[in-house]
Order: sequence, then structure tokens, then C-alpha cells
Amino acid sequence: MRRYGHHRLHGKQGGLKGMLGKLSIAVVVLLICTLCLLFSATTIGGGHGSYSATKINVEELWGSAKSGSWRPSSAPRSVWPPPPRESNGYLRVRCNGGLNQQRTAICNAVLAARIMNATLVLPELDANSFWHDDSGFQGIYDVEHFIQTLRYDVQIVESIPEIHKNGKTKKIKAYQLRPPRDAPISWYLTEAMEQMKKHGAIYLTPFSHRLAEEIDNPEYQRLRCRVNYHALRFKPNIMKLSESIVDKLRAEGHFMSIHLRFEMDMLAFAGCFDIFKPEQQRILKKYREENFKEKKLVYKERRAIGKCPLTPEEVGLILRAMGFDNSTKIYLAAGELFGGEKFMKPFRALFPHLENHSSVDPSEELVTNTRGLLGSAVDYMVCLLSDIFMPTYDGPSNFANNLLGHRLYYGFRTTIRPDRKGLAPIFIDRENGRTAGFEEAVRHVMLKTNFGGPHKRVPPESFYTNSWPECFCQISAQNPADECPPDNVLDILNSRLESEARSNSQSLTQGNFSTSILER
Repeated sequence: MRRYGHHRLHGKQGGLKGMLGKLSIAVVVLLICTLCLLFSATTIGGGHGSYSATKINVEELWGSAKSGSWRPSSAPRSVWPPPPRESNGYLRVRCNGGLNQQRTAICNAVLAARIMNATLVLPELDANSFWHDDSGFQGIYDVEHFIQTLRYDVQIVESIPEIHKNGKTKKIKAYQLRPPRDAPISWYLTEAMEQMKKHGAIYLTPFSHRLAEEIDNPEYQRLRCRVNYHALRFKPNIMKLSESIVDKLRAEGHFMSIHLRFEMDMLAFAGCFDIFKPEQQRILKKYREENFKEKKLVYKERRAIGKCPLTPEEVGLILRAMGFDNSTKIYLAAGELFGGEKFMKPFRALFPHLENHSSVDPSEELVTNTRGLLGSAVDYMVCLLSDIFMPTYDGPSNFANNLLGHRLYYGFRTTIRPDRKGLAPIFIDRENGRTAGFEEAVRHVMLKTNFGGPHKRVPPESFYTNSWPECFCQISAQNPADECPPDNVLDILNSRLESEARSNSQSLTQGNFSTSILER
């Protein structure tokens, strides 16, 4: 009996080993199948039926992105003394380019003045041949607000004052300098400073991208944010006009703004000619030869790596794939689209509710200045205040880049940033007749993008596109560098400014007293 029992137990053990062996093989097979499915779900090729099910919650996109307890904050977090009464001289700058290139130049000019302890002369805005607009700083921005907001940071005057000495009036002539591109702080403290002390004033021209963006000083970066997001406020008439357009667009619910960068200069810059008629191609090539460095650009190669601006139809197809329907209201911020109605027709068929500033508010003020700084300023404000913003070509576009940064600072407002490189093979397949799984493939790419939440700045992303973390603070932060400044920070700055003013007043009184004694 014992032997029988032992035999039965031995038999059970043998059966158990066999079952374990089969189970192990099954687990291995299951693992291989799972890996294959995961691999196929992330591979682009042929048709796009291999994608796993993906879904984008459109309703969530109409709200702001998740902040992770971060909030915008550009106030100083360390000792930040007010500007001394006596500066080293006057700083004049000429900001070239369009409205948004000029905007970043103004931010850099304020920072340069702070670095040099200079009195900033109100920046000059270049009235270039494209804009045909000589409005100047005073015609676009609220000057009083600009000066008042930055009173803790730099001294600002509207023009270099004349010197009255010994009954004579003397004008200070600013010494002209051309700063190197992306000049380091050291250039301003040496070459520029030397000339300022020698002549009393310097004139930096041109002043586009003339101060390095990446500076290892968070307080300097926060000053840039104070200029960009607080001090630079458009004039009341522009703000009123912009808010009126936003109110009309929002009267029936949410609306999205799109910077449709399908314009001659950007197409010529990108070298994307082949989709146009021969005559249009000649126009683009001529524009490129006249405005950009000579470079051999092959359309198919550029297209394959996402270097071409998205066509209006491609923009519509992305939005439709994401789940936006044809009732979506869209505000278009764009100049004159190249190629005419042929390219807009498919987009309009997908999304018929398209507006621009002229269609929403056909006022005389906008009609006569639609291509000038006023039209650009209104587009900027409407895009800033829209529920969703979508740039279609944010690489070299100052308008899109500044707005992305402003919307991030404005409360992580939703942005849709198409990954042109990831989408390119999907669109090429569609053009070649391989349409299976197209929308699924688009959603898969778009789900990997950032919809406006806080994220690390990685080159070539600009500081003006993403000022996180320098210009943000975190509630209940674990890292002391991320802690929010005290609520009474303005009171502290005011106190320092008043203390500096009292000190200067006492010095001036003592100086006058000493002078009167000597005169006796």
C-alpha cells in the first residue's frame, strides 16, 4: 500500500511538472504576442490599420491644461534693488522685424539696460517695407503703463533729455553700435559699457536677437517675463477692439484660433514649391532668391521630414481626426494665403465657420490697417484669449512662438501643436491612396504632443516659447527654488524704491547745502 501511495504521489509530481512546463511555454508565447502588438501599434508603415485604438477628449481640450500646482510668477524672489538714481548713460535701440520680433527685442532691451545700469530710451520700432506702418511704440503700446510697471527694474525716458550747462543747451549724440547676434552679457559689460561711459549714450541697431536667450540667472529671465507679459500692454483702443471680437466669437460658445502660416514668405523660406502651379513656383523661387541665402532644397526631402508648412486641408484633417466637428468656430490669424481659394476650399468644406478680424469686425480702423501693426496686434490678442490656439508652423514664426509662451504663462491655456515630422509620412501615404487607418494614425501622433501644460524647455525651443520653470512657481514646492514669492512682494519692492528715493533726496539736499556754503 505504501508503495502504491508513493507511486501515486510520484505520478502527480510528474503531471505537475508537465503542466508547469506547458504553462511556461504559454506565458512565453503570450508575452511575445503582446510585444508584437505593442511594436505594431507604434510603427508607421503602409496603411495605418495597425494602430491601437486611441481617443482624444475634445471637451477637455476646451479647458486649460493641467498645471501640476504650478502658477505664473515673474516677481523677484531674491534681493532685487531698485535702479539707482544715477545711471551709466542712455541706451537707445532700434527693434527691427515684425510686431512679435520687435516684442522680444523690447524685452531684451530692458534686460540690457538693467545689466548696464543704463537709462532706457523708449525703444524704436522699425517701420519696414512689409508693414508700411510707422505707428512706433507710442502708436501700439501703452507707454505710461510700460514705464510704471518697470519702475522697480529700470529707468525709462521717452527721449534723451538735453543738457543745460552754463546757460547753454547741449544735445547728447548716441554712439552707434552693432551688437553681435545673441551677444553674451559680457559684451554689454565691456564693449557697450565702454562706449556708453565715453559718449554718455549708445544706439544699438539693429536690435533683433542681440542678447543671448539662455542666461544662467533666473532673476534676469523673470525680468524678461515681466516685460513681455505685464509691461507690454497694447493701447486701450486695440484692447477694446480685440475684446469686442472675442465677445462676438464667444457669444455662441467656445472658439479656436489658428495661425495659418501658409504664406509666401514662409513657403519660400521652407522651399516647398512643388504643390503649386509653374507660375506660382516662379514667384516663390524669386522671393527666396531675393530674401534668403542660397541653398539647395528638394521638396520631397523637405516634405518627408515635416519642414513644409501644413496646407489648410491638412490642418482641417488633423482637427477632424482629433474629434472636432464641422460646428467648431475657428478664428484665422493669417496674412494673405498663397495659392488662393484652391487651398482654402477643402478646409472650408470641413470647417465652414471660419472667421478673421475683418469678418467679425469690419470697422474702418481694421479695414485700413489690416496688414499693419494694428491688425497683427488684434490677431495676437484674439489668439491669446481664445479657448484653443493652433500654430501650423511654429518653427521660425515669432507670432506663434510668442503666443505659445504667453498662453503658457496666462494659465496653461490649451495649444494644439502638430508634430509635422510625425504626421508627414501619414499624409504622404494618404496622397498615395493608402487611407486605411488614417485618422487613427493622426490621433496616435497627436496624443504624444503637449497640449499646453508645463514641460521642460529643450533646444531649439525658445525661452519666449516656454519660460518654465523660471517664470513659474509651485504651490507647496519641495524644491526651494520653485517656491512662490511672498504675497506682499509689491509692498517690499515699493518700500525699497521709496527708500532709494529718500536716500537720493537727502544726498541732493546735502549737495545743495554744500554748494551754497562754498558759494558764500
